[in-house]
Amino acid sequence: MIELIDWQAVTLSLKLAATTMLCLLLIATPLAWWLSQTRHPMKRVILTLTTLPIVLPPTVLGFYLLLLLGPHGALGQLAASMGIGPLVFSFSGLVIGSIFYSLPFAVQPLLNAFQQINQKWLESAAMMGASPIDRFFTVVLPLSKPGLMSAAILSFAHTLGEFGVILMIGGNIPGETRVMSIAIYDHVDALEFTEAHALAGLMLVFAFIVLFSLNKFNRTGMVR
Repeated sequence: MIELIDWQAVTLSLKLAATTMLCLLLIATPLAWWLSQTRHPMKRVILTLTTLPIVLPPTVLGFYLLLLLGPHGALGQLAASMGIGPLVFSFSGLVIGSIFYSLPFAVQPLLNAFQQINQKWLESAAMMGASPIDRFFTVVLPLSKPGLMSAAILSFAHTLGEFGVILMIGGNIPGETRVMSIAIYDHVDALEFTEAHALAGLMLVFAFIVLFSLNKFNRTGMVR
């Protein structure tokens, strides 16, 4: 069974998921903190936009990302002016698309964790002379480790299994955009069910491990 697995697709999927996860933690952490603290009138609008990918069909999101990243789109033209090259049908484009696609799975766990922090801890740190940045790194983040862990795991797992967005903006280029989900589709389309079963089984095992781990965290109180 091992020799039937498309390891190039597996490696590319893991690379995409890891890159997206790291980018999302950098983006979602300050965004979730702002959402948890602000009373800005646009808060609900921004929160709705960040959670939109949960209910929006991946092909719809992929279509608009294709327009955005394409040669006539805003990001596509920006990349061209910087000499980066085309974003569609490239690994860089997949990362950008995956960030949009998996954003709510990073923001929501962090937002829940930040909202449950006792403000007295922050007030005590402020009284001791800690700046807002110091309070964030020395109080907020240590108290939010379960939320950070959940955000990392969920965004990694969600990116690993995406199909519609990748197909729309990345196509099917071996070694560049052909991830596990695309490879499974190819095998099924070619009636290569044994090869499809090998990849699908690998993803099934991974999904079980992820859900089992999250359930264990919930049961032990690590994830609030």
